[in-house]
Amino acid sequence: MNDRWVILDVGETLVDETRVWSAWADALGIPRLTFMAGLGAVIARGGNHPDVFTMFGSRDWEERRGALEDAYGGFTDADLYPDAHPAFDRLRELGYRLAILANQPAKRTAELHALGFDPEVMAMSEELGAAKPSPAFFTRSLELLGSPPPESVAYVGDRVDNDVLPSIAAGLRAIWIRRGPWGVIEQLPADARPALVVDSLAELAARVGEAWADLR
Repeated sequence: MNDRWVILDVGETLVDETRVWSAWADALGIPRLTFMAGLGAVIARGGNHPDVFTMFGSRDWEERRGALEDAYGGFTDADLYPDAHPAFDRLRELGYRLAILANQPAKRTAELHALGFDPEVMAMSEELGAAKPSPAFFTRSLELLGSPPPESVAYVGDRVDNDVLPSIAAGLRAIWIRRGPWGVIEQLPADARPALVVDSLAELAARVGEAWADLR
């Protein structure tokens, strides 16, 4: 199995982002429930996360990133989904080569290492110089993996727009994990065919081989 890779996204795949969105709501002085409802509305109409700030009239949110990061303090054990480490370890036991590649600040790499994740390859979009859904993100990702055949690589993420569709376009095996706001609200286009759809990393670890079912 050592010729197959599983790349894991971070937000809403390994990490529950409730705390960071709550920190944004607090920083902007918006009740958390109201802010979360606004985020859901933005997702439902096909928007992206900056649109939620515009919805609440916060056009200077980029300038607040530093203060927000100080308040947030980075990833902690409490932010991890309970199945993150067990699934990661199980995938390794099954013989898959593992990577963590995601749209995140560069500092998240060190934070994830500190939380005990040690994939063969790990880098964030700030380090890659490209972010999803750009094809450049997936091109650079494959390069970091040593340029394996794209069909030997599965990308696991929660977003249809950022993860599923662009990874399919790049020739990878798209695995959609349906949790978190985007995973629950977004819908697949009728012609989109991810290699696998799961509701958790625990389910992924149990069913990951199905992503290559066509090769059996």
